[in-house]
Amino acid sequence: MKKKVLITAYAVNPYKGSEDGIGWNIILHLCSHCDVVAVTRHNNRPDIERYLAQNPLSVGENLRFEYFDLPRWASFWKRGERGALSYHYFWHLGVAFFILAKKWSFDLAHHLNFNSDWSPSFLWLLRKPFVWGPVGHHPRIPKEFILPYGTKARRIDQLRWRTKRFFWTFDPFLNLTKRTAQKVIGLNSSVGKVLKLSTEKIVTLPAIASELPDIQSFATDKFRVLSVGRFVPLKGFDVTIRAFAHFYKKQNETAQRRLELVLIGKGPERERLQKMVVESGLPTAAIRFVEWVQREELPQFFASSQVFLFPSHEGGGMVVAEAMGFGLPVLCFNNVGPGENVDDTCGIKVNYSLGYELSINEFSLALERLFHDEAWRLKLSSGARQYFVKNFSWEQKAAQINQVYDKISPSISVSKPLLVLQATE
Repeated sequence: MKKKVLITAYAVNPYKGSEDGIGWNIILHLCSHCDVVAVTRHNNRPDIERYLAQNPLSVGENLRFEYFDLPRWASFWKRGERGALSYHYFWHLGVAFFILAKKWSFDLAHHLNFNSDWSPSFLWLLRKPFVWGPVGHHPRIPKEFILPYGTKARRIDQLRWRTKRFFWTFDPFLNLTKRTAQKVIGLNSSVGKVLKLSTEKIVTLPAIASELPDIQSFATDKFRVLSVGRFVPLKGFDVTIRAFAHFYKKQNETAQRRLELVLIGKGPERERLQKMVVESGLPTAAIRFVEWVQREELPQFFASSQVFLFPSHEGGGMVVAEAMGFGLPVLCFNNVGPGENVDDTCGIKVNYSLGYELSINEFSLALERLFHDEAWRLKLSSGARQYFVKNFSWEQKAAQINQVYDKISPSISVSKPLLVLQATE
C-alpha cells in the first residue's frame, strides 16, 4: 500500500524555475511513489490548474492540491524582502492549523520549501512523523568578493548572516523543528554543521535537478561563455566579467572576434556591472546583456554556448544542473554551493583561498585552456552530460526522498486500511 504523504510547499509553479520549480517537480515525481496532498498558496493555483488542464498527468489520481493563505488582515506587512520572509514564517504556522482543522488522514508530513534552514517548520503540531527539507542557506560571502559592490553591500551581507545566526541560536520553534523532525534533508554539507544535527538525522541531498534536454546542433564559430542569474553580489558577476576580460585581452585579434560573453538576468547591480565592463576595456561586441527571459527561451542560450561560467557564492544553484544537461563544462568556486555539484569530470573549481585577483586569473586560465584545447573541452562536455544523468534527474531526486520516507517507515502503519484523504469543499 502506498504511503499517504502530506506536503506543505510555499512555492510551487510549473512555469517557473528556482524554488517554485523545485517544489513543482519534486511533488510531481513523488507521486510515482506515494499518494500526495500538497498544500500551497492561492497565488500558485491559476498556473497549477492551467498546467494540469493542458497536461493531464498519468499520476493524477495520486496527487491533489489544496490552497491556504493567511487572512488579509495578517498580511499587511508583506512588502519587500523582509516582509516576505515574515509572511513565509507565519504562513507555515498557519498552514499547520489549517491542516489540523481539515482532519485529513495521512502517514507522514513533509515541509518541502521555502528552502531556508533558519526558518522553522510547524508540522510537529500535527503529531505525525515529518520530514523537513531540502533546506539550506547562502553562506557568508568572503570579504574580498563582496567589496567590489561597496561597503553597503558588505553591511547588508553581515546583517543577513547575523540574522541567520540569531535564529539558529535563539528561535525556540527552530529548535523544536530540529528536535522533532525524523529526518532533515540538507541542500549541502554545511546544513548539518550549522544546525548541529546528528549524522543519523541529517541527509544531504542537493535539490537542484532538471529534465535532460535534447541538444540541438548550432553551427557557430563563436566561443560563447554563458552566465545566468540575478544581478546581485551573491552571484559573483563581477568575477565573471573580469575573468572573461582578462582572458579576452590575452588573445590575438582573430581569436577575439570569436569570443562572446552572454549575461542573462536582471537586478539592482546591473548598472554597476555595466560600468565594470567599461572599466575592463571589453568592446561592446564581446559582451551581451540579455534581460531575464522566460524558462522556455533559456535552452537556446545553453545549446549555443560552450562554457558555463558561474562564480556564485550561493548554497545551491539550479542553473548548474541545467547547464550540465546541455553538456556545458562548469567553472565555479570550490564552495558548498555549486562546488559540491561539480567535479573534475565536468568542470573546474577555483579555491577562495587564492584571494580575489588570483581567483580571477585562475578562471581566466581555465577559459583559455577550454578555448584552445578543443579535445579537453569536449571531454568535459561529455562528462557534464554523464554527471547530469547520474545526479540531476527529478526522478532520481524523488526516489531519494522516498528512500528518506522509508527510513522512518517503521513508525508508520501502512498495513492497516487508511481513511481516504477527503476532498475539501
